[in-house]
Amino acid sequence: MHTEIARAYPALFTSDEDLGADTVRIQFEDRTLCVREGTTVAAALLLHGAGPFRTTPVKSSARAPYCMMGVCFECLVEVDGKASRQACLTMVRDGMVIKRQHGASALDLSDEGAHHGCC
Repeated sequence: MHTEIARAYPALFTSDEDLGADTVRIQFEDRTLCVREGTTVAAALLLHGAGPFRTTPVKSSARAPYCMMGVCFECLVEVDGKASRQACLTMVRDGMVIKRQHGASALDLSDEGAHHGCC
């Protein structure tokens, strides 16, 4: 069963702080979000009602942050073209482009056969 995850979701959390001058702009899917500097990607997306962050490789089940401390890997997203970034451990920065991760990430095998410190 494939779950539709691109629809709009209500924000799960609210912030009681004004954004103020210390804000950055990030791009999530087709939305520009203004978030407070020093916020993790996971917190920023949850504050803006992002819904599920990724789907599983086998059944395409929707997943979202669970532990918020880097243990469970449920919050994996693509950040600036790099897959499998833990949103709960990644701080936002101005101009960051974030996308949902669908299924397994592709491995970059462009340097296949290169020697990495052995023989």
